[in-house]
Amino acid sequence: MDLSAIILADSRFPGGGHVHSGGLEEAVTRKLITHERDLPGFLSGRLRTAGSLAAVFAAASAHAAARNVRSGHWRRLDIELDARTPSIAQREASRAQGRGTARAGKVAWPSPVLSRLLKETPRPHHPVVAGALIGVPFDAAMAVAYLAISGPASAAVRLLGLDPFAVNAVVAGLAKELRDVSLRAAEVAGDDPADLPAPGSPALDLFAEAHARHHKEEVRLFAS
Repeated sequence: MDLSAIILADSRFPGGGHVHSGGLEEAVTRKLITHERDLPGFLSGRLRTAGSLAAVFAAASAHAAARNVRSGHWRRLDIELDARTPSIAQREASRAQGRGTARAGKVAWPSPVLSRLLKETPRPHHPVVAGALIGVPFDAAMAVAYLAISGPASAAVRLLGLDPFAVNAVVAGLAKELRDVSLRAAEVAGDDPADLPAPGSPALDLFAEAHARHHKEEVRLFAS
């Protein structure tokens, strides 16, 4: 993988991902997840829905960055991802991480491509800006798909005090699924933005909206 993809997938990258649980905190609050044995189903489901969607748009963004697309393309990608993200809370979480990633990316990898993207979309979705920074469709898809499961896995350790070795073993066990999702995303990277796949998870959307409401009423460890 390209080094930029490895850096962006690192939890220490200052993009703001550490404050988001990907729906895990709401699931824990509802006692749907209480033990390591509950994680595989949740993480696999998230990878095949929200993770797959992020991978598709990261790959498409990387493809666009590599061929120096015409004006307006970044805005189209951003709008199409908005249309595939029905939850307002999920959209805000994606844009918050996108803004943080863009700020760090401007320092680490300044480029005309990033400047044009931010001119068209000052608050880009995270997969769009991550893909533009990486520039290799498969690598971009792998990075954001991995983040879709590693973030919630880390949140499970912090929220429930689970064994970090066991939790990381669960993530490692999803390696084939992660690769398959990324390969499929890379295969459609060159498609028109309007024709990109739209995998979704109504449960995660509802969790995100519930978490946003509860976050205003009580202290939560994660922003989403």
